[in-house]
Amino acid sequence: MADTITQLSELLRQAAETHHVVFAITDGTDADWATWYSDWLVNLSPLTDLLGAKAVRSELTYMLVALDKDFTRESPADRWEDYYARRLVEHFAPTH
Repeated sequence: MADTITQLSELLRQAAETHHVVFAITDGTDADWATWYSDWLVNLSPLTDLLGAKAVRSELTYMLVALDKDFTRESPADRWEDYYARRLVEHFAPTH
């Protein structure tokens, strides 16, 4: 599971860098960033392979917004992408 979290954290960092490039004209500002991230992650990345489950874009968008609020409120020492990755893996873990 630690390897999955590390890989997902790196994937989130890649999404952030790509988002910044796409929104360079606005210096990365995008009020609807979570929708962009979830679309990119679901359709243009190996997210499904990493999670071992198909993430639905709307659910992922919801999770990203919730994680942003949680991260801001909690102010953990973790990097945001590590925090998000850990929580996303927990949320989307296949149930048996």
